[in-house]
Amino acid sequence: MTDDSDTKDELLYEVRGSTGWVTLNRPEARNALTFGMYRRLAELCAGLPAPGEAPDAVRVLVIAGAGGRAFAAGTDMRQFRAFETPRDALDYEHKIDEVLGAVEACRVPTVAALAGACTGGGAGIATACDLRLATADLKFGFPIARTLGNTLSIASLARLSALAGAGRVKEMIFTARLLGAEEALAAGLVSEILPDQVALMARAEALAEQLAGYAPITLRTTKEALRRLRVEGATAKDEDLIVEAYMSADFKEGIEAFLGKRKPQWKGR
Repeated sequence: MTDDSDTKDELLYEVRGSTGWVTLNRPEARNALTFGMYRRLAELCAGLPAPGEAPDAVRVLVIAGAGGRAFAAGTDMRQFRAFETPRDALDYEHKIDEVLGAVEACRVPTVAALAGACTGGGAGIATACDLRLATADLKFGFPIARTLGNTLSIASLARLSALAGAGRVKEMIFTARLLGAEEALAAGLVSEILPDQVALMARAEALAEQLAGYAPITLRTTKEALRRLRVEGATAKDEDLIVEAYMSADFKEGIEAFLGKRKPQWKGR
């Protein structure tokens, strides 16, 4: 999977307070993802935050699409024209696994703000996030059986199945239909439905502020434990996560704040 895209304007990133905001910025193409956009997203997720970073560091990451018509309508199909060998296909899916793995393993909570179409690679990114909010006009799915005729990797299918169940995933892919907001909510693919883009972004900001006010180590170790549980099963190791939390300065601060009837000042270490 080569990077033939300049992502300077196609994927925007800014920090406001304790929240990092990623905007997929190709509204004219319904935010279809170039290989460069995938790469940049993985880099951002892998770098947040550095261990022991300052208290005012980024504590939550919100990912949204520009324009209000789509979160992301999959990978830009034009890039597949260069595929000629089995290695092209394998390299692409391996790289997508790496990108979505980086989103899932990001050390801060990730919130996907989904407006309009969220399909293919866009739905893969959303599935890899911790929380998903959606507008009422959401269309979510993987219509590849009637479009490209490609397939999803086992890693992507496992992540999607963990949320919605294998039966729902088969039905979604076999029929190539897109789920609306209410159905996605019932399936556990989104947690809240907002009426429009403005309300969606306001709710995403409020949720990010809420998460940023909670113990970073609790959130980080919980999401990592759940990731290991999905990948490795019930025999996954957790000793390092337990020690990290209980031996942290934040745990001591939490005890003293609770006993002193005051709000804890979390440092993330």
